[in-house]
Amino acid sequence: MIHDQQQSANILQMFPRFLDTKGLILQDFSLMFGAETASRFLERWNSGFKDKVLREARDLRETPLLKNQLKSALNEASDTDEPEWDSDMASLLVLLHLLTPQPAGRKRAKKISVREAIDHLVIFHKSCKSLEDHLMTIEGSHQPYLLATGTSKAQQ
Repeated sequence: MIHDQQQSANILQMFPRFLDTKGLILQDFSLMFGAETASRFLERWNSGFKDKVLREARDLRETPLLKNQLKSALNEASDTDEPEWDSDMASLLVLLHLLTPQPAGRKRAKKISVREAIDHLVIFHKSCKSLEDHLMTIEGSHQPYLLATGTSKAQQ
């Protein structure tokens, strides 16, 4: 069912509780690896990893994208409008600037940009829209990605 795109779209009809039950991914991860392991990353992210990532990112060559993400991660006021992502998501995306993007495929020598890596990693879905519609509009076979939901990217 998971590997067949047509069947994947029907999963919400077969299991409608997936639409209104929060925390199913965390629960599944907890069952597979234990509660201690499941909570370890998020506990450590704010207490240690986040500051180290932001400190290292300040030493990188500044690009407009990096500058905006650092401002969002640090909750600083932007010159333009409101931040694109909330602080925690922006700091995770800053991590992509530190990790060199790998070539796009086996035979391709072209590396993808950080912007493309972000677009592959996170897809934003407004919470007022149907999750089933999102699953129906997925094109081709996507790599695993983070599905961020909320009223806006800055307020997830």
